[in-house]
Amino acid sequence: MANAKSNAPVKTGAAQTEISAAEDVSSFLEQVKRMPPAEKRAGERGRLIFAMDATMSRQPTWDHALQIQSEMFLETERIGGLDVQLVYFRGFNECRASKWASEPSALARMMTGVDCRGGNTQIGKVLSHIRRAASEGRINAAVYVGDAMEENVDSLCQTAGEIGLLNVPLFMFQEGNDGVTREAYREIARLTRGAYFRLDAASARQLRELLAAVAVYAAGGRQALADHSKEKGGTARLLLEQLR
Repeated sequence: MANAKSNAPVKTGAAQTEISAAEDVSSFLEQVKRMPPAEKRAGERGRLIFAMDATMSRQPTWDHALQIQSEMFLETERIGGLDVQLVYFRGFNECRASKWASEPSALARMMTGVDCRGGNTQIGKVLSHIRRAASEGRINAAVYVGDAMEENVDSLCQTAGEIGLLNVPLFMFQEGNDGVTREAYREIARLTRGAYFRLDAASARQLRELLAAVAVYAAGGRQALADHSKEKGGTARLLLEQLR
């Protein structure tokens, strides 16, 4: 007997892209809910490390990415209490870390001053820096944005595991869909009890909301995110529900 045809409408084109993006966000938030709470002690400022790949492969999307990444911290300006450090690599053996910035606008200015230069990935240096910083003082969370992985994944995972022992969740954001990069980022996120998310053209709005929520979470813990979700709703509310 022939199978009956389904009468359900078939989603194509832009509609299918929107569904895919929504599923990606749901998957990301599902990972986030397994993270330990990043609560702060009274009077303690949140500390967030924001790291990014600034090699030439990211040039086509660089300006747009900088805008989104710069905007992610503006939501924290009204609650204060967040110190952010920018870390980036590019060119030949160049990996830099900024001073800690207490004003989101200062971080935005630092970001817009970075341009892309050819070179290989230096994720190992970024992870080593995060591990060192966390051993010297509490880091509430770290964010990494990149599109490639050209290093020994076992070495990266060893460092990621050590970061996990220091209770620093890594939010790994991947541009593009390279399979090797995807598996490496996912494993790094897993080992740090963080989360992984793949970026595409359809996820720009969700990314802005997710990054803003991550920044608010690092700045003020669960209560700050609860207040943020009441005002912004959407992805921020979903993030709060998953963290519960």
